[in-house]
Amino acid sequence: MSVNTNGSESSDVIPLLDYCGGGGEHEHGGRDGGDRWWNKVLDMEEAKKQVLFSMPMIITNVSYYLIPVVAVMFAGHLGDLELASSNLANSWATVTGFAFMTGLSGALETLCGQGYGAKLYRMLGIYLQASCIISLFFSIIVSILWLYSKPILILLHQEPQISESSALYIKFLIPGLFAYGFLQNILRFLQTQSVVAPLVVCSVLPLIIHIGITYLLVHKTGLGFKGAAMAVSVSLWIAVVMLAGYVLWAKKFKDTWNGFLLESFHHVLSNLKLALPSAAMVCLEYWAFELLVLLAGLMPNSEITTSLIAMCVNTEAIAYMITYGLSAAASTRVSNELGAGNPDRAKLAMGVTLKLSIFLALTVVLALTFGHNIWAGFFSDSSTIIQKFASLTPFLVVSIIFDSFQGVLSGVARGCGWQHLAVYINLGTFYCIGMPIAILLAFKFKLYAQGLWLGLICGLSCQAGTLLLLTKFSKWAKMELSENSHEESPVLV
Repeated sequence: MSVNTNGSESSDVIPLLDYCGGGGEHEHGGRDGGDRWWNKVLDMEEAKKQVLFSMPMIITNVSYYLIPVVAVMFAGHLGDLELASSNLANSWATVTGFAFMTGLSGALETLCGQGYGAKLYRMLGIYLQASCIISLFFSIIVSILWLYSKPILILLHQEPQISESSALYIKFLIPGLFAYGFLQNILRFLQTQSVVAPLVVCSVLPLIIHIGITYLLVHKTGLGFKGAAMAVSVSLWIAVVMLAGYVLWAKKFKDTWNGFLLESFHHVLSNLKLALPSAAMVCLEYWAFELLVLLAGLMPNSEITTSLIAMCVNTEAIAYMITYGLSAAASTRVSNELGAGNPDRAKLAMGVTLKLSIFLALTVVLALTFGHNIWAGFFSDSSTIIQKFASLTPFLVVSIIFDSFQGVLSGVARGCGWQHLAVYINLGTFYCIGMPIAILLAFKFKLYAQGLWLGLICGLSCQAGTLLLLTKFSKWAKMELSENSHEESPVLV
C-alpha cells in the first residue's frame, strides 16, 4: 500500500482518508435495496479499507508477539521447571517491560495519527524521535528492576526455585527490551501513515529467523534454558534494524522523516503527557492478566496451576494480537479523520471496526474450541495440563470475545486522545470489580483456576461496556497541533 506524503490533492494522498461515506453510490440509487440494507449493517467501502489495513497489522503483531512465546515453547519442552520458569519470566517481562513499552508508543497513535490527518507531515518524524528518547530512558529504568527480579518474585510468594530460574531468564531478555521499545515506536510511525504492507516482511522474516536461532541456542550450543531468552533479544534487534532501515532508505518518507533533529527534545515533555497515561492504560490491563499468574502460584499444585494460567494468558494475548489489527485500524482511521476535521466519519469508521471485530473474534473462538488440545500441546507434553486447559477453554472463549470488543474501543480512545479517561476505566473495572471477584471465587469458593478466569471475564465485560459509553457520550475533537509550537496539547472534551 503506497503512501504519497507530498501534500498534493490527489486521491491517493491518504489512503484511509479517501472514504466516501457521505457521497457513495448508494445515495444516488445506484444499488438495489438489498445492497442498501447490507450497507446499513456494514458499510462495504469502509470495511474493505479496514480489512486491507488490518490483515498486515494482524500478521505483524502476531509475529512480533510470537517471538518471546516461541522461546517459551522451546524452553517448556526442556522440563516442567523450565516451562513454569519461562512462563513466569515471560509474564513478568511483559507486565513490567514489554507492555509498558507498547503503552508508551501509544502516544504516537494520537500525535502522528492526527498530525498526518492534518497534513503536518514534518512533525511525525519529530514525534517519533521524542518517543524513542522516552522509550530509551524508561528501558534503562526497567532494566535495573529486572536485575532484581529474583527477590521481587520471592516477595510475591512465588516458589523459590521457579523464581531463581525466572530471574536468570529475564536477565538475558534485557537487550531485547531496548529493541522492543524502538520497534513499537517505528511500528506506530508507519501505522499512522497507513504503511502496513512492508511490515509483514519486517515481522514474519524475523520470526522465521528466530525459530532457527532459538533451536540452535537451546539445543546446539549447550545454553539450553538461557539460550531461549538470548534468542528473543537477538531476534527483536533484527526486527528493529529491518524497520529502521526501511524508514531511512524509503523515499516515501521524505516528508515525514527529515533525519535526526535536536528539536525532538523540545517535544519530549508534551509527548509524555500522552505517553504516560497511554502506558498506564495498557499496563493496567496487562497487569490484571498477569496478576492471575501470580495468584495461581499461591494455589495447591502451584507448578501446574501457574503453567496452566500462563498458557491461558498467552492464548488470550495471541487472540488479542489478531484482533489488534482492527484496533490499529480503528485508532488510525479515527485519528486521521479527526486530524482532518471529520468527526462523523471517525464515528462511522469505529462502528464498522466493531462489527468486524465480532466476526474475527468468533473465528478465533471456533478455532480454539475445536483445536484446544492441539494448541495446548505446543506448550506442554503433560496430559494433565492439556486436560485442565480443555476444562478452561469455555471460559477462555468468552473472555476472548469481550477482549476483542474492548480492544477496538481502546484503539478509538487512543485515536481520540482519551488515554487519561481509559486509565480510570481500566483501574476501576479490573481492580475494583474483576480482581476481587476472581480472588473470591478462586480462594473462598475453591474454584481455583476457573474462578480466576471468571473474575477476569467480569472485569473485561465491565471494561467493554464502560468504554462503549465513553465513545457514545463524549465529544470527539482533534488535537491542537502546530508545526511551530512546542506546547501542543490534546483537546480532550
